[in-house]
Order: sequence, then C-alpha cells, then structure tokens
Amino acid sequence: MSGSEPGHRIERVETVYQGWGRLLLATLRTPDGSLITRQIEDHGDAVAVLPYDAARGTVLLVRQSRPPLLFRGEPEPVYEALAGRIDPGEDAEGTARREAVEECGVTLGTIDLVGHFFAMPAVSTERLSLYLAPYSLADRTSAGGGLVQDHEDIEVIEMRLDDLWAKGMGALADMKTAILVLALRERLAAQGWPPAA
Repeated sequence: MSGSEPGHRIERVETVYQGWGRLLLATLRTPDGSLITRQIEDHGDAVAVLPYDAARGTVLLVRQSRPPLLFRGEPEPVYEALAGRIDPGEDAEGTARREAVEECGVTLGTIDLVGHFFAMPAVSTERLSLYLAPYSLADRTSAGGGLVQDHEDIEVIEMRLDDLWAKGMGALADMKTAILVLALRERLAAQGWPPAA
C-alpha cells in the first residue's frame, strides 16, 4: 500500500455497554472498501506517578486487589506506581497530585513528565501520562490507602531502591510501573546514584 492511498476510516460507532467505562463497537472501512468491526474500550485518560526519595534510597509503590488479575488466577496483587483516571475538569498533573495524596498520603512538590503512552492501542483509547516525583519524609502527610467510599484498600509500600533493583524487571508485572522504574534508574544513574559514602 502506498502512502497516497487512504487508510481505515470509522463509518459508525455503537455503544454496547456504558458504566465506569464504555465498550464500543466500531465499523471501519478498509482501504480495499471492506467493512470490518472492532471493539474499543473507552474510559478516558489516566496518570501514573513514581515518588522517589534519592537521599534515603526509597520509592513509594502500592498494591491492591485487581479483579482482572483475580479472574486470571494470579495469586498476589502486583506492585504498582500510584495511578488514577483524569477526572473531567482536571489536567494530568493535577490528577497526579490528587492521586498521590489519596493513595500514598504524600504531597508532591516537583513532578517530572516521563512521557505519554498508549496502554493498549489495539483495544483501548487510554493514554497514560507517566511522572517521576521526588519526595521526602516530610511530604508524607497522611497514611494514604485510597478512598474508603470506593473500597480501594490500597497497601502503601515504601521500598528500598536496592531491593527494587534486586527484584529485577520480572517482578514488575505492571507495565506502567516497569516503564517508570526504568526511567528512574536511568535518571539516578545520570545523577551518580548511589552517592559515595
């Protein structure tokens, strides 16, 4: 196919289910004129943040029950960077700050954008904005744990960087967290971490 030929185009979209997110059925016309259908999951955009304390050599991670993992028969929740959906009227950075307080009880100062990533472009419209954020003990203003009314029951874990590195990438089954850990490792290496004793 040459670059001058038209690509796929959406002819119509039907809403199959609407709740927290929407399941859509899209009818597309292919470059050869055929009509095909594809499912699209749409729940809006989200953010994820990995708070780190370079001076103490720690990061904040969370774990919570995830129904899709229970459905798969996964025995334990996975380690995750704190994350959440961007609510109407919010921007990505504001959501990152809100989620940091709700989930980890940490008030963030500087937050640095790593990038914008599509989580599963084959089926989902979600775009994730990923951030790294330094924090200190003084920034831990509450216990965190998520919103009680949403039954989030989030376990907050302050993990030593040495322990995180020792676990290896295989222990980070959550993709957004794996990307953020790699970005943090690169950042700290560029800053000469760990500091000389």
